[in-house]
Amino acid sequence: MAKDDLHPATLAAQALGTIDESTQALVPPVYPSSTYQRAADNSYPTGNVYSRPDNPTYKPVEQLLAKLEGGEDALLFASGMAAAVAVFQTLKPGDHIVAPTVMYWSLRNWLKSFAAQFRIGLDLVDMSEPDAVAAAIQPGTTKLVWLETPANPMWSISDIQAISRLAHEAGARVAVDSTVATPVLTQPLALGADLVMHSATKYLNGHSDLIAGALVTAKTDDHWQALVKQRAQGGAVLGPFEAAMLLRGMRTLHVRVCASSATALLLAEALERHPAVEAVLYPGLASFPDHELARKQMQGGFGGMLSIRVKGGARAAIDAAARLSVWKRATSLGGVESLVEHRASIEGEGTPVPDNLLRLSVGLEAFEDLWEDLDQALGRVG
Repeated sequence: MAKDDLHPATLAAQALGTIDESTQALVPPVYPSSTYQRAADNSYPTGNVYSRPDNPTYKPVEQLLAKLEGGEDALLFASGMAAAVAVFQTLKPGDHIVAPTVMYWSLRNWLKSFAAQFRIGLDLVDMSEPDAVAAAIQPGTTKLVWLETPANPMWSISDIQAISRLAHEAGARVAVDSTVATPVLTQPLALGADLVMHSATKYLNGHSDLIAGALVTAKTDDHWQALVKQRAQGGAVLGPFEAAMLLRGMRTLHVRVCASSATALLLAEALERHPAVEAVLYPGLASFPDHELARKQMQGGFGGMLSIRVKGGARAAIDAAARLSVWKRATSLGGVESLVEHRASIEGEGTPVPDNLLRLSVGLEAFEDLWEDLDQALGRVG
């Protein structure tokens, strides 16, 4: 059976099925070497010069991710922030960016500072409204439209296909933070995006034990080569041992994402009926404003992330989180353990997040345990 005929879950589980030629090992070796020997003729016959731009441990991970996303190439970075920052740093003074009002808070704050410092125009808009995106795009000046879908922590959905068409007509590139959807549920490149970014710390690794980021490109064009150069010169590379751990995590990506998505939907449906919950934000619910778009754009599930707004305000939400025991109070998402966070406390002043919102990252625990823990914690609200 040809490799191209295999299901993505099979390709992930077998890490593309590559066998180490010298040892016949099923697991690719780790190459900790920081440098490589030249041949007698002063050349580098393997193509490896120095580990910052060249490390064979990166290749299986990058090849697998590119395959899962339907891209031509991928790059690993030291973190999701490093991957995202590299994209923005290819812009020049006078360029213009359109980005979401609601997005990963750390990147939003960095982006506002970066744009001001380097005289780059920036408009933050509601990306769930293509008309708002169209109004913000400046033909010839807008060089990048940045999407995050589902968008953390309100989980609004952006129409990748429609926005990509608008951006390309104006001469802009489209980059999508697809950390929450993962290639299991959405392939942005197939919908017209030029780049996909992942905080690989989250679902791609899935075990809360490393920090990593990645970019995937639809085409290995001049812009991509600028990103390759940016990583090599900037030095925000992943260590070889971390790359090997990431590959191990990606082998179970499909089963983890599908399992957490199924549990998240059950929890969202139950929470929607809970008397202490003001609202449930989850794309899989028919009541969610972007549900129909999510059904069209996300295949096989709606992700493992949801948020609830607790009746009684910020104090009630924080108190409810304090009563949880199965759910762990911690920042981050996408791990095998379920996490809860009062997001407004993390984001601080100026956040668009409601102060009664709790963000829930659904792990791999039994639904019954997760639900009983939530129910007892919320049952004392008010």
